[in-house]
Amino acid sequence: MSAAPFTNADKIVDAIIAGAGKDIVLGLPLGLGKANTIVNALYARAVADPTINLKIFTALTPEVPRASGDLERRFLEPFAKRVFGNYPALAYARDQRAGKLPVNVEVSEFFFLAGRWLSTPSAQQNYISANYTHASRYLIDQGVNVITQLVAKKGERYSLSCNTDMTLDLLDARTRGKAKFMLVGEVNSELPFMPGPGDLPSDVFAHMLDNPATDFNLFSAPKEPVSLTEYAIGIHVARLIPDGGTLQIGIGKQADALVHALTLRQNKNDLFRRAGAKLGSSAHEDAPFVEGLYGVSEMFVDGFLTLIKAGILKREVDGALLHAAFFLGPRAFYKTLREMDASSLAKLQMSAVSFTNDLLGDEATKRRHRMKARFVNNTMMATLLGAVVSDALEDGRVVSGVGGQYNFVAQGFELEGARSVITLSSTRVAQGKLVSNILWSYGHQTVPRHLRDVIVTEYGVADLRGKSDADVIAAMLAITDSHFQSELLAQAKAAKKIASDYEIPEAHRHNTPEHIADALAELAAQGHLPVFPSGTDFTDVEQRLLPALQVLKSAKPVQLIALVARGLFSKPTSADVECLVRLDLAAPRNMKERFTGWLVAGALKPLL
Repeated sequence: MSAAPFTNADKIVDAIIAGAGKDIVLGLPLGLGKANTIVNALYARAVADPTINLKIFTALTPEVPRASGDLERRFLEPFAKRVFGNYPALAYARDQRAGKLPVNVEVSEFFFLAGRWLSTPSAQQNYISANYTHASRYLIDQGVNVITQLVAKKGERYSLSCNTDMTLDLLDARTRGKAKFMLVGEVNSELPFMPGPGDLPSDVFAHMLDNPATDFNLFSAPKEPVSLTEYAIGIHVARLIPDGGTLQIGIGKQADALVHALTLRQNKNDLFRRAGAKLGSSAHEDAPFVEGLYGVSEMFVDGFLTLIKAGILKREVDGALLHAAFFLGPRAFYKTLREMDASSLAKLQMSAVSFTNDLLGDEATKRRHRMKARFVNNTMMATLLGAVVSDALEDGRVVSGVGGQYNFVAQGFELEGARSVITLSSTRVAQGKLVSNILWSYGHQTVPRHLRDVIVTEYGVADLRGKSDADVIAAMLAITDSHFQSELLAQAKAAKKIASDYEIPEAHRHNTPEHIADALAELAAQGHLPVFPSGTDFTDVEQRLLPALQVLKSAKPVQLIALVARGLFSKPTSADVECLVRLDLAAPRNMKERFTGWLVAGALKPLL
C-alpha cells in the first residue's frame, strides 16, 4: 500500500468519498467483522450531509443486549459492561431501530440476529432474502463500490480473520473484472491473525485505519444454558455421525449439546450408549471415533475446538481439520485463537463461503473429501409433511434468514452418503401456553418438503428421505410431544393423508419431558450434563439468577402473587442474598424495590 495507514476515521471517510463519490454502496461483513469505527464515521457524515447517498448491505448486525424492564436492566447492565467492554454500538442500527434513519441512508440485510428486527418496519421492508452463497452476487448487482472490514495485522500483512466468507468471493470477482470497489480495513488487536487465503498483502486494500486509540473489544456471543431437551436432541444426533465422516454445525445451544454429546460418545461411551437406549434412539453410530471427523462449515464455532481437543475432529483434508467461512463466539474463543501455536492454527483454514457452502469449483475434489457428510442445522418449526420453517413467520415477517441452511440441505442430497439433519425442540412456551413446534401446515417454508431428509427432536429421529407422505406423517408423529399427537393425527386423517385406522404405536405415546428426564437421569446425576458445557461468561451468581428470571418472565399474574408470598415469608439463604446483591435489591430504597426483591427471592426458592 503506497499511502501510510490512517489514524483518524474522519480522514479515512474523506478518502472514501474522494475515491467513490457521494453515491456509496457499502458492503459490510456479517457479524463480527464490521469496521465499526469507520462505519460510524461514514454514517455520521451521511447524516450531516444529505447530498451523500449511503446504501448499506450487510447481515447479522451485532447489538449489545438491551433490557426491556427494570429487572432485566439490573441484570444486563453489569454483565454487558463486563463482557462487551468498549464495543462501539453501530449508529445506523440504533437509528434504524428508533425509526430515525435519514432519507439518504438505506440499510438492507440478508440475515438478522434472530427475532431482533421483527417490529422494525424499515428492516423488514429492506430485507433481502438470499442464500449465503448468493449474497455477494446481489451486492455486485447493486453496484458495491466500498467494502469495509475489521482485520488483524502482522507486519506488513493483514488477515481477513473472522470474515473470509463474502470478501474473498468479492475480491475474486474484482480480479476477474466483475466488480469494482475499494477495500478499506480497520485494524483490531483482538482479532486473531488467521492463515490461509485471507492472509493478504497491504496493496489489496485502498485504505487502512490503524490506531490503538480506536481499538475496541470484539463483539462476543454469550452462551445460552443447555437444557435436558437440547441434550436429548444432541445425543440423538451424535448417534447419526459416522466415523471417518464430515461435519457441519451452526451456533446455539443445540449445537453446544451436540458437541458435548459427541465428547460423551468418545470419552464416556458406556454412559452414552445407555442414555441413547433409554431415549429410544433409532440411530446406531455410537462407537468412539477412530478415523475421526473433518469439519466443513460456514460458521467456525468454538465447539470445533472442543472436538479437536477430544480427539474427534482429526481427519485432515489438505492439511486442515476444518474449513470455515466466518466465526463468532465468546471472548475465550477469540483468546484461544490468538494464543494458538502456528502449526495448530494452520489446521483451521478460513475460506470463501462459496467453498464451504457449495460444490462448485473443483467439485470432484470436494466430493472426494466430504465423505459421509452430516450437515446439522436447527429450525423453529416443521410440518407433519416434513417441510422446515427456519427464517420467517407466515405473515412474512423475517425472524432471521435463510443463510446457509438451504445450501447445506442441498449438499446433503448432492453428496453421496450425505444427510441433512434438522433439529428442533418439539414444543415451546408462547404467551404462557405450551404449543407444538410440529404443525400440520404453516404459511411459510424455508426448506420445502421435497427436500425433507432427517428431522430430530428430543423424542427421536425421523428419517424422511424418499418416504411416502403417509410414512412421513407417521415418522413425524413419533417424534412429536404426546400432548399434541392426537390433534395432529386427526388433521392428517381429515386431509386423507394417512389411513383412517392408523394409530400411533405404543412406544411413541409417552413423549413427555418426564420421559426425557428419566432417560438422562444417570448422566445428569453424575454431572455429565452441565448447564454450560462449553463454559460461560456468566458468574456463578448470574447462573443462579438466569432460571429465576426466566420463571418471572413467563409467570402469569396469579403465579407472581404466589412468588411474592414465597419470597416475603421465607428466610433468605446466603445464596439468595448474593443474588439480591447482584441485582442491587438487597437494601431496597423504596416499596417497588422491596416488592421486586420478594419476587426474585420467591423465584429462586424452587432452585435452592
